[in-house]
Amino acid sequence: MAAFVKSVNKKLACKDLLAYVKTLTPSVLEGLYNHPASCLAIFRELPDFAKHYVMRILFVEQVMVKQNVVATWIEKDYANEHLDAIKALTGLHIVHEHMQYCGLPAWKLNESFKKSLQIALMGGGNGANSLEMLPPDKYAKDIAFLDSYAQERWECILHYIVQSKEGSGGISREVTEILLHSGLVSKDGVNSDTFITAAGFQFLLLDISSQIWYFMIRYLETVESRGMNIVECLTFMFQLSFLTLGKDYSSDKMSDNQQRFLQHLREFGLVYQRKRKCQRFYPTRLAINLTSSTPKDIALETHKQGFIMVETNYRVYAYTASPLQVNLLSAFCIILYRFPNMVVASITRESVRAAFASGITADQIINFLKSHAHPEMLKKKPVIPPTITDQILLWELERNRFNFDDGVLYSQFVSQRDFELLRDYAKDLSVLVWENPPKRILVVTRSGHEEVKRFWKRHKRDT
Repeated sequence: MAAFVKSVNKKLACKDLLAYVKTLTPSVLEGLYNHPASCLAIFRELPDFAKHYVMRILFVEQVMVKQNVVATWIEKDYANEHLDAIKALTGLHIVHEHMQYCGLPAWKLNESFKKSLQIALMGGGNGANSLEMLPPDKYAKDIAFLDSYAQERWECILHYIVQSKEGSGGISREVTEILLHSGLVSKDGVNSDTFITAAGFQFLLLDISSQIWYFMIRYLETVESRGMNIVECLTFMFQLSFLTLGKDYSSDKMSDNQQRFLQHLREFGLVYQRKRKCQRFYPTRLAINLTSSTPKDIALETHKQGFIMVETNYRVYAYTASPLQVNLLSAFCIILYRFPNMVVASITRESVRAAFASGITADQIINFLKSHAHPEMLKKKPVIPPTITDQILLWELERNRFNFDDGVLYSQFVSQRDFELLRDYAKDLSVLVWENPPKRILVVTRSGHEEVKRFWKRHKRDT
């Protein structure tokens, strides 16, 4: 009688640093807060008001600060920002609510976070720069080499996602497992071949920083199942974000857990190590920018010349021989002609709607075209013709007239009385989504299904 109705085309959820850290258990957070680099990395991502509150009580000897005192630090016009700051601080267990002896509520700064942040800001202890720098390397690598290496390693993973034969041969079993775990690729049940999913298409159109952060979150979800310590991995990742691009650092004093994590980062292109047993490594631009929402250096893509020309007649000319870039274009364009170093494509209503059906958004398509625009296109303002951007947005609005939600379908009622009884009960619970009285069909929300089902079973038993 009941059947599940699934919603489709869910968007790829890409958490920022704070949203991810909030999902960690209190014990893991407490372990992170024992390391200055972790505290500094989290502190710099806090909302401005939250940073202000932390700095005002960081060096105060008084253990607790009354909540009504904290409320006086801001004007009434900023009440929403104040609430957001408190929500962020409590969600991250940076401050805890306590009751003073006089019965007034107060805030107490997490002791571990307090001590570690003081060390990070004032120096001393095992701070963010505890990784030792080494004497000059006779195999020293410059920034241009590190950028090229990082781009090559990361594109190997992207090639594997789109199943391109070029450049995907160096993918390990660990990377394949992470891609499967993240849902970016899936395996054919017949011959075990992998293929890209709708989430994979969305992933490919993200900027490279978002791609790597999403990938690393999915990797960190599998760390403990690999027998690794997540606190050590996260701490080392935060340390990398404070290192200097182009400088080499020692891995000699790292634990076995960190050494294993380093090898994984090497494969992802976040660090360069000449040989597996070499005791020095270079962080790449990808690692340094990983945990910061305001990157210290330009993303890798800006070091590569754009290759896309878009005309007002919806023609797209891509000056590239890369199978990866051609595959990305084909996600929302129809490929018309292919030449040795150029591809001619067309943006059509059907091709764009097919991209929307895979979960790709209009903003992602437009941002992809902008971020890969040919230098000649960059001379124009706006970069992409308004005719194209407006039409892509209109096609999305045209499709988004419908909202999809999970639900449960009830049908095959024996009598009209039974149908009306269950419908009225669902209405009273505010879980009725849709009804068709002539055909005796109704849909309730997924959350209300259990209650409606229990009611129906009681009714059938009583009758």
